[in-house]
Amino acid sequence: MSSPALQTKACVFCSLPAARIRLSTPLALALDDAYPVSPGHMLIIPRRHVASFFELENAEREAMFALLDQCRETLLTNRHPDGFNLGLNDGPAAGQTVMHVHLHLIPRYRGDRADPRGGVRWVMPDKADYWSAP
Repeated sequence: MSSPALQTKACVFCSLPAARIRLSTPLALALDDAYPVSPGHMLIIPRRHVASFFELENAEREAMFALLDQCRETLLTNRHPDGFNLGLNDGPAAGQTVMHVHLHLIPRYRGDRADPRGGVRWVMPDKADYWSAP
């Protein structure tokens, strides 16, 4: 990962303690989310400090997606979720608060929400429920 000294503000993902890392490759790593929205919520992060997903090199994306598959398998084995949400906030207007790319893998469980329809569409609540519109 790049040195935090090169950044204007220290990056929490560039200075992770080794104990937080669950899986890793030379280009990416995976860890449990510090503020999980569901049991097993994980993050997949490139090692290189890059703010936008669209700035990643193809090899970094491939490494992240390979870890995504491994994380999914781990969660299926250990937690038995019924589904998954994938999330990536790219830029402050999209809700990104840590300016280092990170992909959320959020396991979903039957009954964790009364009506889960719409999934990620709920980032825009007034447009999420398209199925009830007259």
